[in-house]
Amino acid sequence: MQVVSISSLKGGVGKTSVTLGLASAALAAGIRTLVIDLDPHADATTGLGVRADGQLDIGRMLKHARKARLAANVLPSGWVENARADGGTAVLDVAIGSAFAGIYDRPDLGRRDLRRLVTLLNNSANSAGSSAGNYQLVLIDCPPSLNGLTRIAWTASNRVLLVAEPALFSVAGTQRTLRALELFRAEFAPALTAAGIVANRVRSGSNEHTYRLAEMKTMFGPLLLSPTIPEQANWQQIQGAAHPIHQWPGESAKNASGLFDQLLSGLLAQGSVRNRVRR
Repeated sequence: MQVVSISSLKGGVGKTSVTLGLASAALAAGIRTLVIDLDPHADATTGLGVRADGQLDIGRMLKHARKARLAANVLPSGWVENARADGGTAVLDVAIGSAFAGIYDRPDLGRRDLRRLVTLLNNSANSAGSSAGNYQLVLIDCPPSLNGLTRIAWTASNRVLLVAEPALFSVAGTQRTLRALELFRAEFAPALTAAGIVANRVRSGSNEHTYRLAEMKTMFGPLLLSPTIPEQANWQQIQGAAHPIHQWPGESAKNASGLFDQLLSGLLAQGSVRNRVRR
């Protein structure tokens, strides 16, 4: 199971959009996937077409990490019904986000609190008859900060995927996030690595974006992933409809779907290489 945190120090760069794009690609590829919505705004939960019906949200599961049963509280994405109608056995589950998780979004969490998600995932995977250990991929949508929730996510992750817009403040924020990741790895998670940086909302006709992309290539080298994701005019409409981009009509959505397929393929291949090296 690969656990990937999707992170950004700066809000508004499309971090949740990238999470949803990768989830859509995973669903289309038949990869058993869990999305954990750690952002208290719970936008990923909304975009995945999920509404709680008595289940514990991720904040309450973290509070009772030793006793909470992940498998009993995740919900299938609203996207899955259409995917299964095509004859597949798609799995895309969601650990529901909520404002309650904000109780852990503090800068002063100790090691025990930082391991709450690790405990939840391990206990659920080891439970008799649990399906939680069968996920091939876990995507964690983090808040746009380096406070407690992001650190909880990083502690439970194999890799961190950073999202940046090719703009001055976003590039500077990405530099700071990489430095913070190195410090966090040294103190808390020696096996944690950066999966790379996704340049998102790229406008091909913008001189500023062209300049910043060149700057990012110089600054980050191979960490800057290919392909980049262009600005998608109808993202708000797609997410508002709680629809996977792979099932949205139109050439623009089709092209974006192909880009997310490539990003996901690279992520999974990267994880497989790291696993072989560790063995």
